[in-house]
Amino acid sequence: MDIRKLQKLAVTALEDVKAKEIEVLNTSKLSALFDRIIIATGDSNRHVKSLARNVHDKVKEAGGQVIGMEGEETGEWVLVDLGDIVVHVMQPAVRAYYNLEELWKVVPKRARKATGSDAAGE
Repeated sequence: MDIRKLQKLAVTALEDVKAKEIEVLNTSKLSALFDRIIIATGDSNRHVKSLARNVHDKVKEAGGQVIGMEGEETGEWVLVDLGDIVVHVMQPAVRAYYNLEELWKVVPKRARKATGSDAAGE
């Protein structure tokens, strides 16, 4: 399945079940493992599980591949592996604590030159 179609499908599935703060990060230049990370917030264990399950079901219905799901038991943080896209659905406290957006943020080129850092692998 085309990456843009898969991304739209996953985001729509999250929106359908009222996910909050949906963010899509392009990681294609940062990792060879996947091209996108989608992060979303759910209000409770049940909501997080429902959001992740809806992504899983909608991708399967559309003929896409779901490699796996992790974290459904507790519902604090559920990861849905779609191959080229990894979807993280978290409760607010977990999302704030792990701050994945900051972890995968691209450091501007001029900042890397000034610090000597090569975080983006260039």
